[in-house]
Amino acid sequence: MADWLYQYPPLLAGTLIKRYKRFLADIELDTGEVVTAHCPNTGPMTGMCAPHSRVQISQSNNPKRKLAYTWEMIEVCETEPTWVGVNTQIPNLVVKQLLQDRLLHSLGDYDQVKSEVRYGQEKSRIDFLLTGSAQPAYIEVKSTTWAIEKQALFPDTVTTRGQKHIRELISVLSAARAYLLFFINRADCTTFAPGDQADPEYGKLLREAVAAGVELLPCRFEITPEGIRYLGLATVDEKSLTR
Repeated sequence: MADWLYQYPPLLAGTLIKRYKRFLADIELDTGEVVTAHCPNTGPMTGMCAPHSRVQISQSNNPKRKLAYTWEMIEVCETEPTWVGVNTQIPNLVVKQLLQDRLLHSLGDYDQVKSEVRYGQEKSRIDFLLTGSAQPAYIEVKSTTWAIEKQALFPDTVTTRGQKHIRELISVLSAARAYLLFFINRADCTTFAPGDQADPEYGKLLREAVAAGVELLPCRFEITPEGIRYLGLATVDEKSLTR
């Protein structure tokens, strides 16, 4: 379909038995076979590891891989049954396509989309750098899976790396535009707020960044076993930015 930003390879359906050691998940496939899949999300995955949840996994034919299967998504029911993306390697692929297709109109004109560009004083790499307009645009992407009712929250744990990225974005504002793009990896969220409960320092820095001129792009995506669609921007909870 024309509106897929990303299409999954054929996936295998199953049920989560348990996630353990951060990187591993035991899954019972619908065929009855039990397999161990690689879990690409190393965070706590708050609200996303309930046993007996429906999951989808992909299979690799690479003989050098230790695990042939990768956990791609899980079905949760915060307010309604919703697929949530697990594979943290996917969001940047999707955002790159989003930028190449010029679907974020607030970014204005640009000629080139560059990935993984070194910048800043803390030896960082920006996810995307847009060039060709009056000012370059730095875009840092954060995958967001934690939700309370219909509100997406980031982060779901203390992230010193994420704190560093905010400081770096603030540092470029004198000569460039800076954006934090929150990839809301589920379709059931319509608003976004910082996850102060998990990382108060990140929330504090995020508010400082917004006050300094860093712009927030909370992008909503529909995740399905077939592919990923862009749904537009979520509304930022303004009260959460004025504490």
